[in-house]
Amino acid sequence: MSRSGIWFLVIIILNTIVCLLFLFWGYVQQLIDDDSKKKKTQMTMPGYYIQTFVMFICPIIGPVFFVTAQVIYAKFLKEGADLEDVIFGKEKVIAPRAAEEEVERNRVPLEEALAVSDKESLRGLMLDVVRGDVSKSLSSINHALNSQDSETSHYAATVLRESLNDFRQKSQELYNLMKQDYIQPEEYACMLIEYMSGVLQQDVFTEMELRGYVDMMEEACYFLYKDEEIRPRLTSEYIEWMALVLLKVHEYERMEYWCDRQLEMYPDELSSYTIRLKLYFSKGDREKFFDTMEKLRKADVVIDKSTLELIRIFS
Repeated sequence: MSRSGIWFLVIIILNTIVCLLFLFWGYVQQLIDDDSKKKKTQMTMPGYYIQTFVMFICPIIGPVFFVTAQVIYAKFLKEGADLEDVIFGKEKVIAPRAAEEEVERNRVPLEEALAVSDKESLRGLMLDVVRGDVSKSLSSINHALNSQDSETSHYAATVLRESLNDFRQKSQELYNLMKQDYIQPEEYACMLIEYMSGVLQQDVFTEMELRGYVDMMEEACYFLYKDEEIRPRLTSEYIEWMALVLLKVHEYERMEYWCDRQLEMYPDELSSYTIRLKLYFSKGDREKFFDTMEKLRKADVVIDKSTLELIRIFS
């Protein structure tokens, strides 16, 4: 046999050994995953078969290609998942009045009207907002304060001032009634939580004022929790609202307290897990985030579509 033939035979033998070792490594990885249940490899067994076949029919080039790709991935592309834009849940929005189809066809969203300085649409939208329930639109109205159209800015300032004054007055009244023990204070505590939650999640207060109202809302939640007789009035939805406003002011320790209370009282509720995922994501605690996700996968909880997709992404 010629010298070149010997080299060719050596390359084929070595390449075959590399392929067999790679396939054996795939089997080992699958066995480890099946035993530990702690993590999943990025490739299934059929994937190992395909790569082994490619390396076998492409000696030297195949192994070098896959090794180079793995090195590049580990060096430059393997980063932690950026969860900043992940949406854990969606709030169902109910229109406060019947839709006017002819009017809506000729209207643009308020944010878009602000972006393009469409004065006609912007003024019309502002008037529509004034006629309806503004409690869910305060954040958009707040953005309209910076509009270049003076009339729109005037509408926004007037509506925002009146709405916030009404909120301050009614919140204080409910809080005072809650503090008076002789007139069923738990009823007013529930009313206060429901009334404050939607407004506090909008960016319309200064940080100092927002923290004051968050404290009032937390006091109402704790009022319901501390008494075992009225504790069932503290619903899972109330606790979730409380946690979300605490997240807004970056009070992670206080938020974790209510997350623990929610899991304690409502272990079979999906929100008991999703709210913890938001907390650990905001804190940047990857270990607790994925531990909570693993507990959610094993829990006997009905999972909605968006949460199921999140589990699939990070499994």
